[in-house]
Amino acid sequence: QVQLVESGGGLVQAGGSLRLSCVASSKITRINGMAWYRQAPGKERELVARISDSGFTDYRDSVKGRFTIDREYEKNTVTLQMNSLSPDDTAVYYCHVDYGGTWHHLIWGQGIQVTVSP
Repeated sequence: QVQLVESGGGLVQAGGSLRLSCVASSKITRINGMAWYRQAPGKERELVARISDSGFTDYRDSVKGRFTIDREYEKNTVTLQMNSLSPDDTAVYYCHVDYGGTWHHLIWGQGIQVTVSP
């Protein structure tokens, strides 16, 4: 069973930066896409950024120009560089991977807390 492990979260002041990393516990093949989601208290989980197997990236409007998603398939890693953080970015961030080609196996990380103080 492949597991995703996130790291890099924590507490930062508004305007600061954090870099989240997500590593798979074993080799993943035929990756369709990798993504980061977040869930704030009392809110639904929302897509933050995603990257396809071809490298196409997509971001939610509120993070465009501030967040950058990247991946290293050889290392089974996806990262999220977050700059100019604001308290509205406070949430638990989850890594998500879709792999297996047409089988579309979906796995989630356990989540990591990001807290931005005013």
